[in-house]
Amino acid sequence: MQPKAEISLTGTAQCAASNRPLPGAETALILYHRYFCGIPPGERQKPAFSAVLSISDSERGPQNRGGSRSCGQRPIVFDAARFGHNYMPISQLRKDAASQVIVGEEAAGQRVDNFLLRILKGVPKSHVYRILRSGEVRVNRGRVGPDARLSIGDVVRVPPIRVADPSTPAPVPRARVPLLFEDESIVVVDKPSGLAVHGGSGIAAGLIEQMRAARPEARFLELVHRLDRDTSGVMLLAKKRAALTNLHAQLREGGVDKRYAVLVRGRWRDELRRVRLALHKFSTKGGERRVKVDDAMGQEAETIFRRVNLWPRHDPPLALLEAELCTGRTHQIRVHLTHLGFPLAGDDKYGDFAWNKELARQGLKRMFLHAKEIAFTHPASGDRVRFESPLPRDLSAFLESLGNA
Repeated sequence: MQPKAEISLTGTAQCAASNRPLPGAETALILYHRYFCGIPPGERQKPAFSAVLSISDSERGPQNRGGSRSCGQRPIVFDAARFGHNYMPISQLRKDAASQVIVGEEAAGQRVDNFLLRILKGVPKSHVYRILRSGEVRVNRGRVGPDARLSIGDVVRVPPIRVADPSTPAPVPRARVPLLFEDESIVVVDKPSGLAVHGGSGIAAGLIEQMRAARPEARFLELVHRLDRDTSGVMLLAKKRAALTNLHAQLREGGVDKRYAVLVRGRWRDELRRVRLALHKFSTKGGERRVKVDDAMGQEAETIFRRVNLWPRHDPPLALLEAELCTGRTHQIRVHLTHLGFPLAGDDKYGDFAWNKELARQGLKRMFLHAKEIAFTHPASGDRVRFESPLPRDLSAFLESLGNA
């Protein structure tokens, strides 16, 4: 005779014979609450907690199918409060069995491939897409494609993942990143030149990794947009998924005003110039990402340039411009300027390399591209806000060395 199990709607199912938690009971309890307790439809999408539940191979064996389970096994139970966010360490996911991850508020509306890339830190992207294609990842017991969107309360099956975790994780290097503003929804920083926005390609940790390391309590922290490694200036991060989706919508619809300070070579004459040139991304034989103007294959890209200052008697003539992005294509400002015949000072991808060497001898040792200000509608308050970053000392010192305009 099998021992009886007692189920409490506010606690964990207990085995009467051994007073141990019943294996798999927490999964059953969640499903019981979700489908059979008469919870209003609006509340059904808001479970009180998120958790990682694991079902071991022995629990799924033939002897246990369709019948009662033995009370001799103690299930692995994770603290739900620790794993209610999207940055759980991979060591907490099972390497010998599938794990069931319940989607919390922070991942609502997120694509399943992006969700997996976040929780499976350290797993190659190619492997994540392989387990998606093979059907090893399930959402609510059904196969899904990588673009499927998640909802609060969805149960995502993650197959066994084996990686070589270092015994002692390497510390995240810290760089001084000035903070311009922070509240419950957003963080605005003044990114220094030379700091990549995220790790990869030989970079141990970028801006986002450092920000997360500095805020271990943050349940959600994501880049709203990106800047090139050598570009300095205002950057926006979101602390809530609702804020991220709101700001992304503003970016798509032209509701975000981003302006940059750029120094170019040439005799710039127009006070205001609107440039519309389609841009196409491609990779070189060496695998380097590049962009070129291509009306046939490119995507629409628009930049507005405003004249700020001129040095017509300088050898060569120089112009300081303000660039307003109407679209946000990769390397948009740099490619537009080069195509017009006004290379950006210090640009090592699309600029004049011989001139760059001369600029370095004169004191400008990096690209003269600075995100000077950003304006948008605050995702929580609805107010229009604007944040500015002063020109960094190395760039302002170079302008001073040019003398009077």
